[in-house]
Amino acid sequence: MKKLSIAGMALASLLMLSNISKAQDQAAAKPAPSPEAQAKADAEIDKKATDWVSSLNLNDAAKATQVKEVIATHLKAVRDWNNSHSYESVPAGIDPATGKMLSTMDRQIIINSSLPKSVHENLMTGLRKDLTDEQVELILDKYTIGKVAFTLAGYKAIVPDLTATEEAAILANLKQAREQAIDFKNIKQVSAIFEIYKTKNEQYLNSNGRNWHELFKAYVNAVKAKKAADAAAKKPAQ
Repeated sequence: MKKLSIAGMALASLLMLSNISKAQDQAAAKPAPSPEAQAKADAEIDKKATDWVSSLNLNDAAKATQVKEVIATHLKAVRDWNNSHSYESVPAGIDPATGKMLSTMDRQIIINSSLPKSVHENLMTGLRKDLTDEQVELILDKYTIGKVAFTLAGYKAIVPDLTATEEAAILANLKQAREQAIDFKNIKQVSAIFEIYKTKNEQYLNSNGRNWHELFKAYVNAVKAKKAADAAAKKPAQ
């Protein structure tokens, strides 16, 4: 069989790229929602933003309105980007880190992570303009349903003798996960972002002289043993 000429190879490559581009355009194209559906979706986001800001008890109507608008604008931008960028826009392939095929969630995370940086920056700048650092964290916790505190509590349960240094490193990773996760639409995507940083935390503990696999195994066994003991205690005496 004759080898392809350089020109032939170039043409084949161009055709391949063209086909991929067409597939991405077709995958990304979604019918626009009706005006009624759009208005309903916007109203739900406006209510969510209002509720979040109300929880801060700002006692400053003008400031509350500004913060609410900043949050609502961000939530709508994230929603619209997610809805207009299908996972199919990312060609199926392998994860170069693992060699496994990219999952649907992997592909959605990839395309959503291409959200313009200005969307995130505008939110954080707007929040920090009118809120304290603690209040900003409370809003970020609303976006991520309190996953930082919940996940940290899990680490403390699995590693009862966690040191202050280890806790600080783990917390820093979880806060980084939280800020990154706010740019994703739903809790499944938020959880996927947290998984990235949970892996980093486990690697950190392993490199710090811990054995995460053994610690987790011991924790699971202890939970099972407690359940068994509780069940036995509730059994009526024979």
